[in-house]
Amino acid sequence: MAAQTEDSDCAREQTKAEQDVDQVRQRAARDQQRLDSGAVTSPKDLENLQKEITSLARRQGDLEDVVLEVMERRESAQERVAELTERVASVQSKLDDATGRRDAAQAELDREAASVTKDREVVAAAVPADLLGLYDRLRVKQGGIGAAKLHQRRCEGCRLELDITEVNEIKAASPDKVVRCENCSRILVRTSESGL
Repeated sequence: MAAQTEDSDCAREQTKAEQDVDQVRQRAARDQQRLDSGAVTSPKDLENLQKEITSLARRQGDLEDVVLEVMERRESAQERVAELTERVASVQSKLDDATGRRDAAQAELDREAASVTKDREVVAAAVPADLLGLYDRLRVKQGGIGAAKLHQRRCEGCRLELDITEVNEIKAASPDKVVRCENCSRILVRTSESGL
């Protein structure tokens, strides 16, 4: 935006400078025409007219230098605009690509979530209602994880190792009894790797 503004400012400045040059050029041409026509006969007026033509020629040269300087600045601004436009296009392309990949990943996650939800519904139908209610309450309370694997005497939910008393109580519990971690309250899932 700043580069485009600089370019448009330079364009306005160039137009103004070119108009100034044209005005000086036209005035010099009119004065030269008056001089050449012979309409001015007074020597003093002739001398003043020649001085003015010389002065206008100097002024025209100065103004043309200004036009050239403004044109150089504008060319630099236009190069900067082109460079930045190319960079913006490149970044936009990368953004579009990333957005496409994100949308594809989101669609895949949505499909996977729908599949897992169906699988959960099938499994949940076989779980007693009171156990499912306990699991759902714990899941909400514990940030989405209501049950954790007991692995080598460690609760995988809170990552804390159970003390020997807890381990002995779990060993003594029947296989169908619901056991919970005393630290995080999650339901403990016993496996052959539980270390019991």
